[in-house]
Amino acid sequence: MERPAAKRRRISSSAADMQSAITQPGSIKINVTGAYIIDHEEEDISHSSGSSPSSSPDVDESTYQHHKRDIRLPNHTSLVSHVAADIGGSLAKVVYFSRENGDAASGGRLHFLSFETDKIDDCIEYLRTLQARHKQTNGAKATELRVQATGGGAYKFYNRIKERLGVDVEREDEMACLIKGLDFFISEIPYEVFTYNDTDAENAVTYQDARSDVYPYLLVNIGSGVSMVKVSGPSQFQRIGGTSLGGGTLWGLLSLLTGARNFDDMLAMADKGDNTAVDLLVGDIYGEGMGYEKIGLSEKTIASSFGKVLKRKREAERSAEDGGGLSNGDTTGSKPQVDGAAETGTDGSNLVGDGRMFKPEDISRSLLYAISNNIGQIAYLQSEKHDLQRIYFGGSFIRGHQQTIHTLSYAIKFWSKGLKQAYFLRHEGYLGAVGAFLKRKPVNWGRRGSVDFVEA
Repeated sequence: MERPAAKRRRISSSAADMQSAITQPGSIKINVTGAYIIDHEEEDISHSSGSSPSSSPDVDESTYQHHKRDIRLPNHTSLVSHVAADIGGSLAKVVYFSRENGDAASGGRLHFLSFETDKIDDCIEYLRTLQARHKQTNGAKATELRVQATGGGAYKFYNRIKERLGVDVEREDEMACLIKGLDFFISEIPYEVFTYNDTDAENAVTYQDARSDVYPYLLVNIGSGVSMVKVSGPSQFQRIGGTSLGGGTLWGLLSLLTGARNFDDMLAMADKGDNTAVDLLVGDIYGEGMGYEKIGLSEKTIASSFGKVLKRKREAERSAEDGGGLSNGDTTGSKPQVDGAAETGTDGSNLVGDGRMFKPEDISRSLLYAISNNIGQIAYLQSEKHDLQRIYFGGSFIRGHQQTIHTLSYAIKFWSKGLKQAYFLRHEGYLGAVGAFLKRKPVNWGRRGSVDFVEA
């Protein structure tokens, strides 16, 4: 998702930016006045590497993903000495601050990157690199880097992080950090929040101004699992539900069904897939032109996710037996094509190139729809039960992926008959990490008090 052209600006940075990534601690006041999001493609290629973690010669960049939308803080000139990590079941998200051009007067920026939790040692090594740079930059006056950690991994890997880095690790409440981070994004960062409407192809994405009059609202945080939280005000929140069918479900099943090695590969396959080869649609059951739009359904509405699989599998098996193919081990036998099941191979079979009956791309899209639609429907029901009009979707499951955003947005509009709106964030996976980062602060540092919390 791109920021509107009218709001774009070019920001230059240098290698000195990374050299001062971790600076001194103390009673600082973060100045978010004039904050805005940087899209890295807007930066000069010759300069952008200075602000990117990939410029680090110490850490293999293949071990992490840099979220290339830094948040520029042009008016923050004070020193910062801590990093934050939100360590979940699938991903560990890291947030840290660096000076711009190595010059305090130029302000700075927040960086965002993620590691697979299975590679937590790589994450710790990255923090160790930042720690070393902090000491190099500040010399004898350097104080120890502090780590603000949240998520289940803050406890699971506490001893490992503390021993490797030799510093204090402050563990913060996961839910409190989540809400703190979201409130910060909503109320302090312009063009962070957006809505999506694909019926208007020219203006599908509508960005929102920063605002503080959003309570009460529902947060649907989609990570490995899904948590749904009613937020009534700053530090006033209650977990009201959730589901175990989340990003971990999609990741796990697709790793079994498609052989994809990471979540981004799965999303890329879903982009290329056709779910109608796998899902049973209303039109498949009732035929075309039956007028089911009158009851809010169309021929393309999914009646049953993966509903075509068993029928087509059985038809293919019967075809193989009748045609002397699979029944006698002859994979080159002539077998009639089952309508829509798969591309016919050069050998006349119904199998796709890797021997599967259904394309991995089609399976990926079908399962993405199934998980997203289920989450969207549950979110709507929770919003109805608790009388919440605004529904914010966050978590690393979304990843700015258009099909995911479309499905969640469509589900809310469909079930609410257009009366409710789904809201998304450009840093949706970093709510907890930002919340943990903000924990190390004096009171009243925000412009509108969005992060001035009394702990619940």
